[in-house]
Amino acid sequence: MRKLLVTTIATGLLLVGCNSTKTTDKLASQTPIATSIDLTKVVNDKAPVTINPGRFTQETVTYRLPRVVQGTYSVSDFGKYIDDFKAFDYKGNELATVKTDTNTWTIANATQLDYITYNANDTFDQEVTGGIGGEAPFSPAGTNIEPTNYVLNLHGFIGYFDSLKDSQYSLDVTAPADFKRTSALQETGKKVSKDGKIATSSYFAPRYFDITDNPMFYGDLDVEEFQVGDIKIVLSVYSPNKVHTAADIKAVMEKMMQAQKTYLGDIDSTPRYDIYLYLSEGKDDSPKGFGALEHHTSTVVVLGESMPFEALAESMIDVVSHEFFHIVTPLSVHSEDVHYFDYNQPTFSKHLWMYEGVTEYFATLFQVDQGLIETEEFYGDILGKIQTSANLNDNMSFTVMSENVLEEPYASQYYNVYMKGALIGMCIDIILREESNGDRGILSLMKELSNKYGKNKPFEDDKLIDEIIAMTYPSVGEFLNTHVVGDTPIDYAVYFKKVGLNMDSGKVKTNYIQNDGALIFAPDRATMTIPFSEAVKDNSFWNDNGVLPGDVIKTVDGKELNLATAQQILTSMYMWQPGTDINVVLDRDGKKVVIKTKLTQSYTTGTKLVEDPNATDAQKRIRQAWLKG
Repeated sequence: MRKLLVTTIATGLLLVGCNSTKTTDKLASQTPIATSIDLTKVVNDKAPVTINPGRFTQETVTYRLPRVVQGTYSVSDFGKYIDDFKAFDYKGNELATVKTDTNTWTIANATQLDYITYNANDTFDQEVTGGIGGEAPFSPAGTNIEPTNYVLNLHGFIGYFDSLKDSQYSLDVTAPADFKRTSALQETGKKVSKDGKIATSSYFAPRYFDITDNPMFYGDLDVEEFQVGDIKIVLSVYSPNKVHTAADIKAVMEKMMQAQKTYLGDIDSTPRYDIYLYLSEGKDDSPKGFGALEHHTSTVVVLGESMPFEALAESMIDVVSHEFFHIVTPLSVHSEDVHYFDYNQPTFSKHLWMYEGVTEYFATLFQVDQGLIETEEFYGDILGKIQTSANLNDNMSFTVMSENVLEEPYASQYYNVYMKGALIGMCIDIILREESNGDRGILSLMKELSNKYGKNKPFEDDKLIDEIIAMTYPSVGEFLNTHVVGDTPIDYAVYFKKVGLNMDSGKVKTNYIQNDGALIFAPDRATMTIPFSEAVKDNSFWNDNGVLPGDVIKTVDGKELNLATAQQILTSMYMWQPGTDINVVLDRDGKKVVIKTKLTQSYTTGTKLVEDPNATDAQKRIRQAWLKG
């Protein structure tokens, strides 16, 4: 999963993957569980679902929608979005059912159970109110049901019987015949009605995991395909107002993913990879959780349709590169917690530093390794992560946080897996380069782990660090035990020194809502406003335009800024590019101040990485190996 920084910024403003579960359910028939979703019979954004499990041999069975889905580290409660749950016997009579919690139903007289039906509501519409009875799922994990677009994250439509997650599933999706449809699940058949207006596509899933791991897009889609080595990439885009095209985005993705495949080399991959991009209109009922959710062979991305193409391209590189690198971990390297995932009461691995952190590090490093960005930009990205991480809890054991990520005080620190987690990967990479005279790095370590385990063999969570030490050097173990298992903050200057770099202060580029990673606002919950803080003085754009601490932004390009609209508007401001015309209205002690101008690059005083003029040949050699493999 990859949440964009702006989602976390807005939240901060408001706050100032077979199954080992033992059950008693038994199935007499081992035929596939027959499931269907009918998109031609949607009423009030609810799609009818039918589940036919075959015959049971005991009197009571349990059916669930996922409470948590793989790749997310928060509670989604997809059972909240299920209405009109009913069970029927073989004579068509309704059986008694009891909803025992948010996501669970028990069915009596199960030996007579023929099928169940219910209506699945979408989650995108619920985000404006925080979901039904709580927080809505992160948008890329959510669902959408509207006349021109259906985001079918199947875990939002299809549940499981406790003992049958390893059973095969068949799935029929009925929709208007003129709908474009893309699916990471292989289509096994298609039937068209006599009048040619309705088509039913059939799919097959070996087990419930494959239902949750293979999203679909239906509707008015723009689809492009391209080849990256031996991988077919399918890009499906939904842009409600046709602002952006799949062809334009394809050019960006193809260049990036070719570079990724070159960087990865011989790491085992998938024959097909799907990218599903939903572009949000920014309305009240539009999805607001920008970012992406990985699956083993696909990713679902949600971004803003109003973003300029340059900003959209930058965001796609940011999130899709991260998700694609998940084919390394957790696809090829993962723990038992991932392999035997419990959708209702999951346990979490201690190693989010690897799943998300190393993945994020790869997504940053490969760009300089493959010449997509210059070293100065790479250094800036790394320093930005250091600054953002410093604003989170830097004295928290990463393994403890990972294992308890659903609970506070750890849940609110999750974003640090993309910041400090990536920096942990960087430090291990530099240690390995130093110890091996440049020959080994963290990518080679992940390849060794992948060769030892692979997608069908999980590692034991408590033994991973010892295995890494055995594969590498005692210094790697010392680092992990001190800074990952332990709670000692990392002195990054020590690791930069190993590659002949010094941390220095000076003039650095920044954006229009931060100085060197730190926000320039001081939200006031008493007045429900977002005034500028003292930090605005050190943001050259705003300072040059006469903005003062305490000035309150009233509108941005005609849209009112308040705590309710902060995420949408600050997202757009974060994506601003020099040369864009803006119109910002401020309130200064009751007086209206208008800033109507063209954006110029903003600068602040921040930390820079500079080459040490006294660096040794060994340091330079390690730096070259670090940056260019």
